[in-house]
Amino acid sequence: MNRRTFLVAGAAGGLALATGATAFTLTRSPARALAPWRDAGLSQGDPRLFIVEHAVLAPSPHNRQPWIVELLPDGVMVLYCDLDRRLPQTDPQDRQIVIGLGAFVELASLAASRLGLGLAVMPFPEGEPGPRLDARPIARLEPVSAQVPPDPLFAHVRERRSTKKPFDAARPVPPDAVAALERLSGGEVAVAVVADPARVATIRDLTWQAWQIEAATPRTHRESVDLMRIGRREIEANPDGISLGGPVLEALALAGSLTREAMASPESIAWRQGFEMYRAMLAATGAYLTVTAVDSGRAGQLAAGRAYLRANLLAASLGLSLHPVSQALQEFPEMDGTRVALDRALGVASPARLHMLARLGYGPAVPPSPRWPAGTRIRSHEPKPA
Repeated sequence: MNRRTFLVAGAAGGLALATGATAFTLTRSPARALAPWRDAGLSQGDPRLFIVEHAVLAPSPHNRQPWIVELLPDGVMVLYCDLDRRLPQTDPQDRQIVIGLGAFVELASLAASRLGLGLAVMPFPEGEPGPRLDARPIARLEPVSAQVPPDPLFAHVRERRSTKKPFDAARPVPPDAVAALERLSGGEVAVAVVADPARVATIRDLTWQAWQIEAATPRTHRESVDLMRIGRREIEANPDGISLGGPVLEALALAGSLTREAMASPESIAWRQGFEMYRAMLAATGAYLTVTAVDSGRAGQLAAGRAYLRANLLAASLGLSLHPVSQALQEFPEMDGTRVALDRALGVASPARLHMLARLGYGPAVPPSPRWPAGTRIRSHEPKPA
């Protein structure tokens, strides 16, 4: 769902070495932006705070974290979309945003189970919005006392990642892991693993084609560039979007070599290096995970997000890595041909809808993505005015 692959791996030669306090600043991680991963579950008293503190760790497209939760006096939580966090160019129907909100709902349900609670979920209680999202709620969430045992996947919440790195081509995904992931299918969604070499090669080519289309379309590429957070200060000021951090990137930014203008231009070194890095990463893929809904409606989108979150956690429990490659699924006109070709390659036909495509394999350890604290995503603790 993010595009951190515009990272610049080199071009640091010639920069003066930072020393003293400057070196310390350059090498610091964005600790404040990562604190929600450490602090989830510290709130005492209202179990809904425990639930929301974990749910905000869910994945979302471009790490936009589009959730707003209203805590009502009767103990109910109402989930809304923060309409300012949508992606109108790459996600013109808000489909990917709804999938991210579905991941939030599933992580909320897992957190509730840790407290021995069930979570009654009513999707779109005021109707499904379309063609885009509006101010109507996404879901009504009510914790209920049900003596629910903790879901075993909850133990892997802090391990979950979207691994935007090359995978180990020499290590195929074992059959027992494939079977475990595919057992997540049920109800409105099917989870499948593609490991056949010929089909993998076809999908790999299409994902690379899709990346090039998005990058070559000025308005869609600019949407990603505008959401890049360059360096620790920007990441901590806005811990959503596409974080570009670390000492090398901070040094390049300070030297003026890493700018949004450079990353927006195909003529720049930064753009070309991002191009090569993404090509190498996509090439190092031996399997894919897909999530398909029985139809293309909003309920299916939300269910797909819930299923993907479980797949991401299950993969982590199995020592596997996942990385969404969502470009080929996007609905802007320039992507139509690639999306149709991908559906054909995977045997997906209307009314079913392919909602998630992710690289699957063994990747390196990566840090978590920055997060807004749960308190910033809660609309109100107080009763609504009469």
